[in-house]
Amino acid sequence: MKRFYTLILCLCFSVTFAAKPKHQYVRIKTDLGECIVMLYNETPLHRDNFLKLTKERIYNGTLFHRVIKDFMIQGGDPDSKNAKPGTELGNGTVGYTVPAEFRDSLFHKKGVLAAARDNNPEKASSGSQFYLVQGKKFTDEQLDNVETNRLKSKIPAYQREVYKTLGGTPHLDRTYTVYGEVVQGIELIDKIAELAKDANDRPLNDISMTVTTLKRREAKRLEKELRNATANTNLLENAISQ
Repeated sequence: MKRFYTLILCLCFSVTFAAKPKHQYVRIKTDLGECIVMLYNETPLHRDNFLKLTKERIYNGTLFHRVIKDFMIQGGDPDSKNAKPGTELGNGTVGYTVPAEFRDSLFHKKGVLAAARDNNPEKASSGSQFYLVQGKKFTDEQLDNVETNRLKSKIPAYQREVYKTLGGTPHLDRTYTVYGEVVQGIELIDKIAELAKDANDRPLNDISMTVTTLKRREAKRLEKELRNATANTNLLENAISQ
């Protein structure tokens, strides 16, 4: 009987240890701090491409080369490595694009990771360049204007609430692929967005990055922390509403 219980405990431990995180995560580290980004499973082409470039260390040493306050911070241009001051950046490529993966449930709230692109008719994404959304908060009137003049469609009620309380860039929805979001360290976006810059929106002091993937154990620990934080928030909201 003791051997039976020992076997059950070993099996439970093995299953728990082997269980994979629900998502994959990357850490973006700079001299101003770091953030952790969760990559969406709903956009597998972009997720897998970002992980591939990360593992190949393509992003390491590249700059956040285009910074616009209340809008976004852009990086991932391979030509930005060791670029001389004043050089206009943003045209670098890894030689391919990624097909668009638009999902109605994924939208440009503050903190999301999205793919930069040129004006190609298929709206295919740059193979490497991305941006993190800072955005701003919108009023109902402003969102109505975005619906009428930019999107030509309605913004779902729950998304409107996010744009009103957290902020974002709703006019980019369904035109640029959103494929992840910052789950820790969102303040890094605000820090970079505040930097002094030149006429091409490049920060006067270069902000280079190092991008790495989170290992399974760290990712599982992070997901547990995120679940607990969500549960505590829900408990607080329920207590306030009673």
